[in-house]
Amino acid sequence: MDRIDLLPPLTAVRAFHAVARHLSFTKAAEELSMTQAAVSYQIKVLEDRVGSALFLRKPRQIELTEAGLRLQPGVAEAFALITDAYAAARGEAGGILNITSAPTFASNWLARRIGSFQMANPKLAVRFETSGKVFDLGREGYDVGIRVGYGDWPGMAAHLIMKTPFTPMLSPNLLQRAGPLNRPADLLKLPILDPNDIWWEQWFEAAGLPRNVLQDRPANNFGSQALEASAAIAGHGVAILTPNFVVDELRDGRLVQPFDLVARDTKAHWLVYPETRRNVPKIKAFREWLLAEADGE
Repeated sequence: MDRIDLLPPLTAVRAFHAVARHLSFTKAAEELSMTQAAVSYQIKVLEDRVGSALFLRKPRQIELTEAGLRLQPGVAEAFALITDAYAAARGEAGGILNITSAPTFASNWLARRIGSFQMANPKLAVRFETSGKVFDLGREGYDVGIRVGYGDWPGMAAHLIMKTPFTPMLSPNLLQRAGPLNRPADLLKLPILDPNDIWWEQWFEAAGLPRNVLQDRPANNFGSQALEASAAIAGHGVAILTPNFVVDELRDGRLVQPFDLVARDTKAHWLVYPETRRNVPKIKAFREWLLAEADGE
């Protein structure tokens, strides 16, 4: 049987949630339309209930104590669930959709298509975090993520967006200067932009060449396909890229794919979100749109 009397006052929890996000009593008071003294009082009420200080007050800043750090993720998730439940009850897919995504997928695929999603969902704003970091979605304020892997994240629903094909590409000017590329081994006479990329080993092996043919090349590292593609378009060397991410560049002739051979990574791109939020209207809307877009590839 639920014990409502064991729950702390919601006003105090709201105050804690705001202060923990801003790490500022002043900003929390502005957000809640309360005085700073009132916010401080509500935090004191909650601290009395918890039996421990939740914030460490310093001269110019505040920090969460160990007890505050233990409390904050659950409070943040609870408010997210309340917001989702309220939107679901109203049949809405509105508010803000917070997406975290690998940079290359966000810039080279998702950003080129997201306009159609926003047109279909005009009440829903979209915010991106493009980072290689894997965020804890439920605890760090993100609704959905685009991850690269095998689709086996505990507690997460995972939908395959696309497998990751890759093949060499270069600018038509570099191809003209180099002369005909009749076989994969002819690439070895050209500068390779990121020779340490494991995709090169896999592609050359698929082409019947030794995996280590690039082992003596300088260890350049561009960090993302977007940068590598830009360098290739500028004629600085051969890049190994995912065709799905450079559709416009191939169509416009800024890049050339010299060989039909396309290898595939064992990892893929996945849409993920907490299992418990499967039926949240904004997540459902984004899932249906994204998977339809991926099916059209």
